[in-house]
Amino acid sequence: MLLATPVVRSTKTAYPDAVIDMLVFEGTQGIVAANPDLRRIWTIAERPTTREQLQLLRSLWSQYDLALSVLSGDRPTFYAWVAGRYCMGTLLADKKSWWKRRLLDEWVPFDNLNTHTVAMNLRLLESLNVAPLPTPVVSWRQEDEVAVRRLCSAVDGAQAYAVLHVSPKFVYKAWTVAGWEALGRWLADQGLTIAVTGGDAPGERAFCEDVVQRLPKGTVNLAGRVGLPALGYLLSRAALYVGTDTAVSHMAAAVGVPTIVLFGPSNPVKWGPWPKDFPLAVSPWNKHGSQRQGNVFLLQGEGDCVPCLGEGCDRHVNSLSHCLQQLPAGRVIEAARMMLAEHSDRHHTPLPMISGHL
Repeated sequence: MLLATPVVRSTKTAYPDAVIDMLVFEGTQGIVAANPDLRRIWTIAERPTTREQLQLLRSLWSQYDLALSVLSGDRPTFYAWVAGRYCMGTLLADKKSWWKRRLLDEWVPFDNLNTHTVAMNLRLLESLNVAPLPTPVVSWRQEDEVAVRRLCSAVDGAQAYAVLHVSPKFVYKAWTVAGWEALGRWLADQGLTIAVTGGDAPGERAFCEDVVQRLPKGTVNLAGRVGLPALGYLLSRAALYVGTDTAVSHMAAAVGVPTIVLFGPSNPVKWGPWPKDFPLAVSPWNKHGSQRQGNVFLLQGEGDCVPCLGEGCDRHVNSLSHCLQQLPAGRVIEAARMMLAEHSDRHHTPLPMISGHL
């Protein structure tokens, strides 16, 4: 969803008087809840009842001059056809999609391997002569700022802080507790306050609590305590962000904070966080190897099989990925040392002297 916001921002910039709404899955709307480009956010359950489905279809029927589907699935394509008097979408160029091609007035081929999701989405705007603005949009409200200040005083500038998003939604994207402990202690030794973030699911909160218990006194545990808009504000004022392959890493990259993202089995060409103000390209990232673009350091796990494009070594979302489990903390610390040194030089931030080696 976050990677669809460049389509919204580009369209709103080209047509300031346009009214733009977004349809998302129930429970995910927080990431665009404060987006100033949107008038309304429609929601639908991932597995809606027939009644819910019919209610939505009645509400959407021909309500819009233009409807865009950035997903190639059956339901998004059908919703675009229902909602728009003119409808466009991304589709697989296969035989099974013949009926979806008949529904859409225009479509572009969906590439799931070699084109970044941001670039893929923006291809929908080419025939509309809309200039692409590729940086994802992260927004928050004043009440979000107040909430973050109440929970983490470091955001007021009294002390530099680092945000560690230690718990992804899926286990196969996770790093080790020991790795987070080593990184967090090193950052604290450099004089930074540590803010640990994570989701509000019981398993994620337990993982975060385990990490926090191993870190120095003064570490702030924000897991499950701040919504996504508030998290955007927290990220925007951080000296450093380190996280795994998750939506929050995309948010960090978009707001411009020095970002280290730990990538394992996922394809960085398709899903690597888009650096702030990076020009539109097929992808900022190559498929193999650790890389740096703008404010983002993409640190890839180790192994000849990386990225395997699978969901963990046992091929399900709750299985671990050895490439991440075996990623040494020293590699992450070295990347953090480099990013912090650059941040200090650029902003003349009086951080303590930073030392360390691989």
